[in-house]
Amino acid sequence: MAELIAKELLELDEDTQKGRFLTFVLSNESYGIEIKYVTEIIGIQPISEVPELPDYIRGIINLRGKIIPVMDVRLRFKKQFKAYNDRTCVIVIDIAGTSIGLIIDSVSEVITIPESEIVNPPEMNKNHNTFIKGIGKVGTEVKLLLDCDKLLDEEELVL
Repeated sequence: MAELIAKELLELDEDTQKGRFLTFVLSNESYGIEIKYVTEIIGIQPISEVPELPDYIRGIINLRGKIIPVMDVRLRFKKQFKAYNDRTCVIVIDIAGTSIGLIIDSVSEVITIPESEIVNPPEMNKNHNTFIKGIGKVGTEVKLLLDCDKLLDEEELVL
């Protein structure tokens, strides 16, 4: 009986998260991450560099005793580096059981985007749209919805 209730609660939790996205800003673009991946949002912290990692993996942080690699999403998307400031945040997400911090310019809000308002990214160049899962239409704005599973490749998940 308890297992059945736990399963129903988990399904209910997934239903309440469906279509919900944490939105954030990089340069002038607005992005969204499915809320189910987000563990927490923290301010920028001292980062310890680790040799021989890709340049977009800035290093590691110690988050309450847990070591978490941090990725500068600007660098991952081949944008110019921007010095961190008081608006810079780290979104801690969980990908396949691995926690990683995403350094972004600033967090916006949590919004609901109905499935009917999400379209596939344009097929101009498949190799360069690998991180974008869809494009959410919110009023007159668009939100580029990230595919968290593709932010890191298999080798990077074993940092």
